[in-house]
Amino acid sequence: MASMIYGYARVSTGDQTTNLQRDALERAGCDRILTDVASGARTHRPELDHMLDLLREGDTVVAWKLDRLGRSMQNLVDLMATFDERGVRFRSLTGSMDTSTPGGTLVFNIFGSLAQFERDLIRERTRAGLEAARARGRKGGRPAKLDEKQVREVRRLYKSKTVTVGQIAAMMHVGRSTVYRCLDASDDTNAE
Repeated sequence: MASMIYGYARVSTGDQTTNLQRDALERAGCDRILTDVASGARTHRPELDHMLDLLREGDTVVAWKLDRLGRSMQNLVDLMATFDERGVRFRSLTGSMDTSTPGGTLVFNIFGSLAQFERDLIRERTRAGLEAARARGRKGGRPAKLDEKQVREVRRLYKSKTVTVGQIAAMMHVGRSTVYRCLDASDDTNAE
């Protein structure tokens, strides 16, 4: 079976048109053009997903611009990695990226490295922020639904065996899981 050249066009809203992209993709010799009307930030787009199902080793994906394929760097890197794993080449008509050439592969690898660098920076900043908050005595997570007095009342009611966990939850205006967490916490403190 001969290799195929798939064109991919995308616009963000139904008010926009893909005419410019489709014309460029036709001039580029695409055998089939798939079009989505969706935000580039969405990972799953019907026609992109369909194209991914159709791709075979030796095929080429062509997009008018790199940002038509995806908006986030991570999404683009993931797509490029998928293409690479399947032996599929990618070409951007206006971005001078062609993974069938050494220069295009270099550009792709630089993008991948930048995306990894960005993920590492975000992880590092998050970790530093959490450590700084802990150093100031701040605990992470959601605020407790019940204060200490209410927690003592939950435990007292439960020990009395006169009401069910569901009834306690209704009285306290919380879910049953919150009541169980209060009871589990009391078991932890009793164990110490």
